[in-house]
Amino acid sequence: MAIATPEVYREMLDRAKAGRFAYPAINVTSSQTLNAALRGFAEAESDGILQISTGGAEYLSGSVKDMVTGSVALAEFAHVVAAKYDITVALHTDHCPKDKLDGFMRPLVEVSAERVKAGQLPLFQSHMWDGSAVPLDENLQIAQELLAKCAAADIIMELEIGVVGGEEDGVANEINEKLYTTAEDVLKTVDAIGLGEKGRYLLAATFGNVHGVYKPGNVKLRPSILHDIQEAVAAKHPGHGDKPFDLVFHGGSGSTLEEIREALDYGVVKMNIDTDTQYAFTRPVADHMFKNYDGVLKVDGEVGNKKTYDPRTYGKSAEAGMAARVVEACTDLRSVGTKLK
Repeated sequence: MAIATPEVYREMLDRAKAGRFAYPAINVTSSQTLNAALRGFAEAESDGILQISTGGAEYLSGSVKDMVTGSVALAEFAHVVAAKYDITVALHTDHCPKDKLDGFMRPLVEVSAERVKAGQLPLFQSHMWDGSAVPLDENLQIAQELLAKCAAADIIMELEIGVVGGEEDGVANEINEKLYTTAEDVLKTVDAIGLGEKGRYLLAATFGNVHGVYKPGNVKLRPSILHDIQEAVAAKHPGHGDKPFDLVFHGGSGSTLEEIREALDYGVVKMNIDTDTQYAFTRPVADHMFKNYDGVLKVDGEVGNKKTYDPRTYGKSAEAGMAARVVEACTDLRSVGTKLK
């Protein structure tokens, strides 16, 4: 298979909502973590989503620290290597706040627009506008502009309303009542950008989500909020089914399996996985270093052991560890065995 076409990506999302499962959206920061994610999806026989954050994109560009360069480079790499796997993946860019739009999302949308004009497929299949730090009216005004540009390039936009707590890529938010999206918020959203007629979008509505590492039970999620907002919109805008929104689950670390599964029942089709896969990748590396201390380092004038400090040696374990966490995510999200035939 390969990177999803726009038509296939839409089919993936439709199948997920109808089947009450979601795709893990795995943040990747290198070719190695990308390969680990692909391996995990393949082992789970699940399609999936690979995504790049602003910080990850800057890191990927090396010392030039250019988010667009890093994003394009990894996307091009993904288009080549994904073709060798018997799964389908979509490419997505993660949280883009207002101050990074001109250096990240807008130019990447333009890259895809130029490709489409030339008869090619978009480079990315979706992009996220994160307007949670600005007033809702401003958030939706910017969303109107971005949705139109995404639709013209055959790209799906992701929109966040409400606030995800915790910290990610230097953006920190308090943990308080602002973490819970209201029916009023989503009705205002529909008035501004519609329900697909102006371009398809994913909605990251918040229900207590928090970025970072938390033990199960410490994050006060209220998945029922997702049911309430779906119901409110379905009542006011009949003809779009009982779950008019394609919902996204952010800040899932520390969530219980019961909370995750409940969110799936309410229309979540994409769940972001970052913190957990970071740890799953790094833990085997730490294990290798501790166990092979005298081989990795040239201790007391010795020469060390090339086989232990060769990055490929511990890199294999890191990839295996992250792939296993991706399989676990697919299991939790019910996407195991659902790959497109």
